[in-house]
Amino acid sequence: MTITTPLLKINSVGKLYRGNKWGLRNFSLHLTPGVTGLVGPNGAGKSTLMRILATVTKPTEGCVLWNGIDLADSPNDVRKVLGYLPQDFGIYPNLNAVEFLTYLAAARGISGDIARRRIDELVDVVNLGHARKRPLGSLSGGMKQRVGIAQALLNDPQLLIVDEPTVGLDPEERIRFRNLLTELSGQRIVILSSHIISDVEAAAVSIAVLQSGHLIVHCTPEELLQMVSDKVWEAVIASPELSDLRMTHVVGSTVMSGEGMRARVIGEIAPTRTARRVVPTLEDAYLYVLATEREKQDHK
Repeated sequence: MTITTPLLKINSVGKLYRGNKWGLRNFSLHLTPGVTGLVGPNGAGKSTLMRILATVTKPTEGCVLWNGIDLADSPNDVRKVLGYLPQDFGIYPNLNAVEFLTYLAAARGISGDIARRRIDELVDVVNLGHARKRPLGSLSGGMKQRVGIAQALLNDPQLLIVDEPTVGLDPEERIRFRNLLTELSGQRIVILSSHIISDVEAAAVSIAVLQSGHLIVHCTPEELLQMVSDKVWEAVIASPELSDLRMTHVVGSTVMSGEGMRARVIGEIAPTRTARRVVPTLEDAYLYVLATEREKQDHK
């Protein structure tokens, strides 16, 4: 039997909403197996893109091809191999985790014995064994999120789309989930959208940066970091000077110290005479890319 490597092609996709507002515009991206991280500010178009890929909505223009088949013409071709965890994941509060997953498995056409084995496996994978019989309405937000992760994996998907999957998870659970994504990504296309840059950095083999419905950059984490090589500084300033520094520079994280406010600043030139270069992080690179794009738009 020939195993086909999954291929997802997003070709010049646009989505127009009421009020003549474009959620996406002229968006193109080709993906092969591995974890791709989607990052961008609120309103950048990440959720719109994922809803299109999950066949929840259709693009206004352009097309999405799954192994050469247009999703708009044959949505069931991708739905059969799709796992999707939206940001707002709904549950039935009176069902327990096993009952809920059994119901969803039946709705997706997964037979009884296979479903039972898969559910037992997934309950352990997402660390819910101790709470498998508790009503979902009684679970914490993080535990409900783990149920959502389990349902996205029910059909052992070839295309896995997860929107802010680590919201509500404690640090140990976040690490567990990031490791799980890495393990799953061998022959699957995994799309991870997150505001937590460290989650993307830990799991993704490529990163797509979105802003205002457009794709700004799609590259490896290493290539993204190279963009800010020798451009990240640590400056120690008095706290009252921070607002002025933000007006003239791209400022990342700040930490109060006995000497003053330690600020990470991204730019070509040292922000102060005493500033020193530091090793860049993916968050620094992300802020630099967004700031560079905003500057381009301001000069148009």
